[in-house]
Amino acid sequence: MSENPWLTIVGLGEDGPEGLSPASRKALEEAEVILGAERHLSLLPDLSAELITWPVPFVDGIPLVLEHRGRNTVALASGDPFWYGAGTSLTKHLNRGEWLTLPAPSTMSLAAAALGWPLDSTTTLGLHAAPFARLRPHLAEGTRTIVTLRSGATVPTFATWLTEIGFGTSTLHVLEALGGPRQRIRETRANAFDLENIQHPVCVAIDAVGGPALTSVGGKDDAFFDNDGQITKRPVRALTLSALAPLPGEHLWDIGGGSGSIAIEWLLAHPTTQATSVEIDPTRAERITQNAASLGADRLSVVTGAAPSALEGLPAPDAVFIGGGISEEVLRSAWAALPDGARLVANAVTLETEVLLANWQADKGGDLLRIELAQSKPLGRKRGWKSSYPIVQWSVQK
Repeated sequence: MSENPWLTIVGLGEDGPEGLSPASRKALEEAEVILGAERHLSLLPDLSAELITWPVPFVDGIPLVLEHRGRNTVALASGDPFWYGAGTSLTKHLNRGEWLTLPAPSTMSLAAAALGWPLDSTTTLGLHAAPFARLRPHLAEGTRTIVTLRSGATVPTFATWLTEIGFGTSTLHVLEALGGPRQRIRETRANAFDLENIQHPVCVAIDAVGGPALTSVGGKDDAFFDNDGQITKRPVRALTLSALAPLPGEHLWDIGGGSGSIAIEWLLAHPTTQATSVEIDPTRAERITQNAASLGADRLSVVTGAAPSALEGLPAPDAVFIGGGISEEVLRSAWAALPDGARLVANAVTLETEVLLANWQADKGGDLLRIELAQSKPLGRKRGWKSSYPIVQWSVQK
């Protein structure tokens, strides 16, 4: 690591230079070039450096920073640049020894301090550049969440969204310009939102009330997934996800996506998991995309096409699930694509596909599981058991 990095990333609060550490003040005083949003630059005192306003969108400012490589440069960011901030977007273009970061308190820290909420038990999300639905898996009765939003004008829309998904009686704490002279904290209910003139920067703290909530374990209620009947039902989905065993950072191929329930629950297992759903029917493929977006799993990649040809060019999988269209050709292609140590799970309903999986299990090993489920149904004036078609599940590690 270089002892003299050319770029210093300075976290700046709404209190401007008064809230900066001596090291941050020194970096600004010695800088040849300072880049920052217009709001940040307006907070600075008179300095000798060349001031450059960071453009919108944010990504357009990165080349401006890189143009000054080798000069004593400061990039201004809000609060803690690596807590839902600009730090990661910027430093991924640099070598480790090229920069130094001097953070200030983050918006999340300031909000928690103002409300008396413990950060260790409060969910924090950056929704200033992400869909509201990213919050959906975290909403449940009694939970507390702090989210950043793009602007003051976004807050009423956010309140409407919460109301539409059943959390309208939640209390919203709207926190504006925290840490500076314009700081203001107001409280309202999502379904009775009446605040006006909300100033940027803004965050919202949610005391959640209502539902329905998404359970944190595999096998979520079928009602969360819009479908045309082609869906891996909740009990079978729970067993399938257990066999797939998602881990952080892993990528799933979901072949024969149907409603997308398997891929979506895989993504909800951890924020760094990835998934590609392959579905031959365009209507279902669109439905998968909509289901993923509504449940906060919008990072799902949906490919419309038939396997195995639709599998060509996809990122290598860590796990493969085949829930529809099982054939010898699809199995061969999926198996060939699996790296050593990766997992494959396939569910069969017909006798023909049962035989196919039995033959593959005899050759490749793994486990065969027969899943037989029955539900109570009215039988005259009493009740009886109505069985579903049995499912044979093959799970194997290559």
